[in-house]
Amino acid sequence: MEFTAKIIAQFLNGVIEGNPDVSVNNVSGIEKGKEGTIAFLANPKYAKYLYLTKASIVLINKDFNVEKKVNCTLIRVKDAYQSLASLLELYEQQKPVKKGIHEVAVIEKSATIGKDVYIGPFAYIGENAVVKDNAKIYPHVYIGDQATVGNGTVIYPGVKIYYDCWIGARCIIHAGTIIGSDGFGFAPKSSKDYKKIPQVGNVILEDDVEIGANCSIDRATMGSTIIRKGVKLDNLIQIAHNVEIGENTVMAAQTGISGSTKLGSECMLGGQVGLIGHISIADGVKIAAQSGLSSTIKETGKIVQGSPAFGFTDYRKSYVYFRKLPALKAEIDALKKEINELKEKE
Repeated sequence: MEFTAKIIAQFLNGVIEGNPDVSVNNVSGIEKGKEGTIAFLANPKYAKYLYLTKASIVLINKDFNVEKKVNCTLIRVKDAYQSLASLLELYEQQKPVKKGIHEVAVIEKSATIGKDVYIGPFAYIGENAVVKDNAKIYPHVYIGDQATVGNGTVIYPGVKIYYDCWIGARCIIHAGTIIGSDGFGFAPKSSKDYKKIPQVGNVILEDDVEIGANCSIDRATMGSTIIRKGVKLDNLIQIAHNVEIGENTVMAAQTGISGSTKLGSECMLGGQVGLIGHISIADGVKIAAQSGLSSTIKETGKIVQGSPAFGFTDYRKSYVYFRKLPALKAEIDALKKEINELKEKE
């Protein structure tokens, strides 16, 4: 579907500089812009591409100073990045909506299916499971017995949701993710092997949660593993049993949270972060990529880095010395040698 600059500007409350009738039908990065696409400029590092891009329309911030002639039509908006997100959401809404139940989907008789749902081929809906209105269940999805999928939730191909798990409204779960697998619970025995501890709890995803591809969220030993409203998880993330993640917290890929750890709301975790079990993280904490936490953080909004992690500012100061350790050791060795030589002369 094509949109003119005039229509886009009206939708975004933007101001046009250039041809209002130019049209676009796709999106591109400003550095690789093509004719017939719309790009955006939010990061000043990419400003040079504004004068080189072949994109037909570029979104820019209202206060951006254009230093020379551009070949594209500009639309000035309050926030170019947010405006692009709104535009992409509009574009997404134009796609055909999948509805109906495929003839080779398997739905147990005791399951409850809402209105205007889509259930794709080879999906399985278990006994006493509930799929609410407007949900979309793509091919090869497994919904276990007594599990619930909320209104408008989208479950992409190959997702497995084990028995008795609860998925809220408007959630998105990407391909290959498993919700409700057993937590890692084993008790050592005298014979030096391990006895499996039954995991009898479940997983609860509240509303508006998005889970990336190939994640694993373990069911609780008892009670619930809880992902609160608005949480966003990247791909390849492991959430262990009885973890609780606060509202609107976000995590980048390959992060792992050990059992019974509690994260506050609006936290931000970089990629490959690891947290040990049974600790608590305050609201608004930011944890830099590849950091490892082994203790509770009580200070709201604290920024930490390192393994074991400590204050971000202290880490950056310390890193100056980390990098110089070989040279510092060489200096110390040289000083030791000089001292020993002086002692020998006495």
